[in-house]
Amino acid sequence: MAVLFSRIKSMLFLLFLPCFCSGQTAPPLLRHSIFLDPSNMVYLRWDHDEQELIMFELQVHTAGWVAFGFSPYGELPGSDIVIGGVFPNGSIYFSVS
Repeated sequence: MAVLFSRIKSMLFLLFLPCFCSGQTAPPLLRHSIFLDPSNMVYLRWDHDEQELIMFELQVHTAGWVAFGFSPYGELPGSDIVIGGVFPNGSIYFSVS
């Protein structure tokens, strides 16, 4: 899944949702990782290449949805947000705002 964020010049972000990809080939090796919360329930992995392509993998203990934001200043106003999840019937949704 790829999204081009208009506010971030010449960058392409890929967000892998591993829970949606069962049965497919393994994602590429991502060299960087960090837990984003003190309880270690939100795990982010990422890597980039020479062409400024950045790949993200977000692993989250969730009740069916996850949101992930990008901001040049670390604040919600002006950020780009990716939201994805699973409806009760099992269908998947993915949105960018």
